[in-house]
Amino acid sequence: MTIRPLHDNVVVEPTVSKKAVTKGGILLPDTAQEKPLEGKVVAVGSGHRGRNGKLVELSVKAGDRVVYAKWSGSEVKVAQKDYIILKESDILGVVEGDGKVSVRAKNEAAGTTAASSAHDHDHVHDSGCCDD
Repeated sequence: MTIRPLHDNVVVEPTVSKKAVTKGGILLPDTAQEKPLEGKVVAVGSGHRGRNGKLVELSVKAGDRVVYAKWSGSEVKVAQKDYIILKESDILGVVEGDGKVSVRAKNEAAGTTAASSAHDHDHVHDSGCCDD
């Protein structure tokens, strides 16, 4: 049994993370582990219709290694295998080469919190500009 995505949908087989133990040696159950954000494209849809009505093909193809947004797509199970079906627009990029990919959210990577990232404009904060 296979699955064929429609329109601009893409079927991705998530890369299974083998890291089930924290740096401190704590064993993490499957429910506590982060969802993978990288996978292999298994199938792509035919594309979407542009404003002029012509079919616009997708930029990714079967076999591509991709990185996708954290909360994107729908998880499905076909023939006991887990897949994610997502829109092509949820794919952040195609990984070229065999290097290791580490994906983190912007705030997580920078070590900031939501409160400290609220001021993402370029100027010196003085008494008249912001509420800080």
